[in-house]
Amino acid sequence: MKENIKEYGIITIGVLLVAIAIEYFFAPNDIAAGGVSGLAVVITHYVPSLSVGSLTFIMNLFLFILAFIIVGGDFGFKTIYASFGLSFVLWFMDRFMYPEALTTDLMLATIFGTIITAIGLAIVFNINASTGGTDILAKILNKYTTFNMGIALLCVDFLVTLLGAITFGADKGFYALLSVLINGPLIDKIIAFMNQKKQIVKNLRSRTQRMDHEGDYWTDAERENLKRMFLEGYGITEMAIYFQRTEPAISQQLEKQDLYERKKYAKRKKSPTVCTCSCKECKVDAKECPRHIPILER
Repeated sequence: MKENIKEYGIITIGVLLVAIAIEYFFAPNDIAAGGVSGLAVVITHYVPSLSVGSLTFIMNLFLFILAFIIVGGDFGFKTIYASFGLSFVLWFMDRFMYPEALTTDLMLATIFGTIITAIGLAIVFNINASTGGTDILAKILNKYTTFNMGIALLCVDFLVTLLGAITFGADKGFYALLSVLINGPLIDKIIAFMNQKKQIVKNLRSRTQRMDHEGDYWTDAERENLKRMFLEGYGITEMAIYFQRTEPAISQQLEKQDLYERKKYAKRKKSPTVCTCSCKECKVDAKECPRHIPILER
C-alpha cells in the first residue's frame, strides 16, 4: 500500500511537469510537439471554444482502454491515473490560471518545453505508466518491437508534428519537429540516469561489484568528512556511495567515532533551522560546528 502511494505520488510530479511544459511553452506558441496534447493544440486552432484539457480528456478516454487491454492491468491503471490527471491539470490551468507564454522566443520555448516534458515523461515511464495518448501507442510499439521508448515515441509523434506544420506554418512545424527529435533520446538518457543510482545501490548491497576504496585504511580527512556528513543527516547508503565503501564499513567507522550515541546526536538533521555560532549560520559551539570540519574532495 505504501509503495503504491509512493508510485502514484511520483507519477503526479511527472504529470505536473508535462502540464507546465504544454501550458507555458508549447500551447501559447502554437508548437504541436507530438502527443495527444499536441494534437489538441492543433484542433483548438480550428475550434477555439474547446480547451486543450477537455480535448486531451476525450481522446485519452478511448486510448487508455486500449492500454488496459493490450499492455496489461498494471500499466493500464497507472495510465488511467496519469492521463486523467494530466487532462485535469490542463483543464484547471486553462480554466483558472489563464497561462501565458513564459517566452515568445520559439527556440527558447522549444528547448525549455522539451527538457521539462522529457523529465516529466521519463518519471512517468520509469514507473511503468504513461501520460496517455500517443505515449500509449509508443508503449505498445515498445512492447512488440525492438524499439526503445524514446524511438517508439518519436515514430508515433511525427504525424502530429506534421499536422502542426500544416496548421501553423513551416517555421513552427520545424520547431515542433526539433522538440520531437530531442525529446525521444532525452527521455532515454534521463531514464538511464534515474536507474543508475538504483543499480549502484543494488550492486552495493548484493556485493556484485567491489567498491573502489573497499578495504582501504581510513584517512583522517575521510573520518572528519564522514562525521560532517553524519551530522548533516546523510544516510548510510549515501555515505557508502560517496566514500566508495561498503555500508557495514561505514557503520563500523561511525561506531568507532561514537556517532551513534543517541543522547548526543538525537536531533541531527541536514539543515539547522536556527543558527547563531561563530560561523553565523548555526547556534552550536564553534568546536562542534560541522562547517568547521574540512570536506574531503574526490
